[in-house]
Amino acid sequence: MDETQNIHEASQIQDIPISTEDSPSVVLELIYQLKIKDVMTTAVITANKNQSMRYIQALMRENRITGIPIVEGQQLAGMISISDIVEALDKGFIDRPIGERMIKDVIVLQDDMPLSFAVSYLNKYHYGRFPVLNKNHELVGILTSADVIRTLLVEMNREVLRLEKMQKETSNVSSPFAEMEYNVPRYDFELAGRASTEIKKALKQRNFDPKIIRRVAIASYELEINIVVHSLGGNIRCSIQPDKVIIIAADTGPGIADVNQALQEGWSTATEYIRSLGFGAGMGLANTKRVSDEFSINSIVGTGTTVRSVVYANSSKDEK
Repeated sequence: MDETQNIHEASQIQDIPISTEDSPSVVLELIYQLKIKDVMTTAVITANKNQSMRYIQALMRENRITGIPIVEGQQLAGMISISDIVEALDKGFIDRPIGERMIKDVIVLQDDMPLSFAVSYLNKYHYGRFPVLNKNHELVGILTSADVIRTLLVEMNREVLRLEKMQKETSNVSSPFAEMEYNVPRYDFELAGRASTEIKKALKQRNFDPKIIRRVAIASYELEINIVVHSLGGNIRCSIQPDKVIIIAADTGPGIADVNQALQEGWSTATEYIRSLGFGAGMGLANTKRVSDEFSINSIVGTGTTVRSVVYANSSKDEK
């Protein structure tokens, strides 16, 4: 088998065996709770655009990797993958500068995004790796499917220990009722998901059915992200009662001019900046309505939006 064939086989990327839709609840909780910076590799092997494709070929072989970010200072300039090396070998430009052949329109992740975005990207684009940037658009890491799986194995072990401890503490929860409230700042992606995580924890302590917990988690997370990316900030309130869970998300901001249109899947007012971060797919309100037994929305243009979602404890509604 020659080198080119070896490279072709190495470049075949399989889907990561994790889904943001139907993975076990413990995995879903982890991928929404962890941030990309908790998972990524920070010791990134890089090159500059003046080096040759042959240099990249040797660098990949030496480090047993299949893609390398190209940088100018701390800024990402492009990417070279193993398939680019294959093309260079086949077409005879292996000694040409990287800058002539690198991919400049690179899909990136931001370090404070939830890990769920990385899982979605890996399964959607089938790339072997994604560069990770910080808020200053500097390259701070790289993320692969191996990074995700390795971290999840470690965290799942910790989660098992935590659940065992929580099981012992459950008997100390004397009341089935709970009232919870969380402030949700605008564009604070680092804290995004905190409210939904705490709500799930409270439901588990009260022995709610896992299917009900999952539906509440989806609703609370989607509403929390909506406040982060579409408003000037707001809050999430959760009322846990023996027969139902009520979530109310209220924000200040632009409001929604056409509520019916906003409930359509794929419709979004997200800015280019938000879309570049992987948010703004237009599924938040639609997903929340889908998993709710009761759903209402009240929005005033120029003032803000309030969404109410209710999930009944004995509901048999199919979230899909």
